[in-house]
Amino acid sequence: MTISKKIAGFLSQASWIRKMFEEGERLRAIYGADKVYDFTLGNPDVEPPAAFKEELRKLAANPIPGMHRYMSNAGYEETRRAVAEVLAEETGLPFRARHVVMTVGAGGGLNVVLKTLLDQGDEVIVLVPYFVEYRFYVDNHGGVIKEVPTGPDFQPDLAALEKAITSRTKAVIINSPNNPTGVVYGAACLAELGKLLDKKGEELGTTIYLISDEPYAKIIYDGIELPSVFHFTRNSIVVTSHSKDLALPGERIGYTAVHPEISEGDLLLEGLVFCNRTLGFVNAPALMQRLVAKLQREKVDIAAYQEKRDLLYNHLVSLGFEMVKPQGAFYLFPRSPLPDDLEFARLAQKHNILVVPGSGFGLPGYFRISYCISKQIILNSLPAWTQLARELGLL
Repeated sequence: MTISKKIAGFLSQASWIRKMFEEGERLRAIYGADKVYDFTLGNPDVEPPAAFKEELRKLAANPIPGMHRYMSNAGYEETRRAVAEVLAEETGLPFRARHVVMTVGAGGGLNVVLKTLLDQGDEVIVLVPYFVEYRFYVDNHGGVIKEVPTGPDFQPDLAALEKAITSRTKAVIINSPNNPTGVVYGAACLAELGKLLDKKGEELGTTIYLISDEPYAKIIYDGIELPSVFHFTRNSIVVTSHSKDLALPGERIGYTAVHPEISEGDLLLEGLVFCNRTLGFVNAPALMQRLVAKLQREKVDIAAYQEKRDLLYNHLVSLGFEMVKPQGAFYLFPRSPLPDDLEFARLAQKHNILVVPGSGFGLPGYFRISYCISKQIILNSLPAWTQLARELGLL
């Protein structure tokens, strides 16, 4: 075989998101873009904030000598300082530049963290449903993923989580606001989670890290505030990107921040910087580091996303679809009206509606809708959703 057996096996489990997007490309060529309702990719259709474009113009007109050269593998000091300043304001904790490592998006950051933490066979717990790439990220570094179910509202089931923890548990990955459900974990939940991990770590004589994947942290609705995991356990690490809050997914810019009082912090940070380099990232993109340093308090128009959420959520609920109303991100995760979510996705496709089966997130029987697309496409899709609901006998 040309490629490794392992990768060949992974390819057979490859992302449903990409599969469905590619099917959308085929349908758009046949029917036209306005008649294909593609809810597959979490690829924001909005433009970056005006402040981003202004900073880009300034930098292009006044280039900094040496701005395209290597820098510290942790990133520019001024960028890390800007991130730390906002983190200190938000948490009241003494964040400094040294607690931040600039990364190639959140995906790069997660790989750096896992490479730093994991020995062969170490376990990483994820909450189902979850972003499927976690499975491959953990495997990249010799870890073993353990799936733990959530409750009916997709909130963490702490009793199930406690049962899953063993002496090999190295970390728990959480994602709030969540992809694919859009739920947000509240302060009470995170407080109990932090206590549980600290308690089990003491019992087992180990450290269990809470890794919070937060690319949607600024996309929250209805006046809800996102509690910081840094308040609930000192063994916490936040990994995030500016793909969603600044609508820069193609620029691959993000950061990893560790709690200022984390266990063996100096050694951990040294490991993160080493892995950032030796995984081949070397450093986060230089130009983007310069720009996002000035944009830590900026974000895209959240009201536009909330309008799309309400438009689609209200219509689907009126048709009989069942789902938890999302509080953040830009996804809906309804229950499939058919027991087989793959069969449902194929049926929806006959109406030019493209969704991702819940199986692609570790939870069969559901499907994901990404509504970070144009409002007009959503409006165009409503009659098709109605026809689909009628065919399924929901109306």
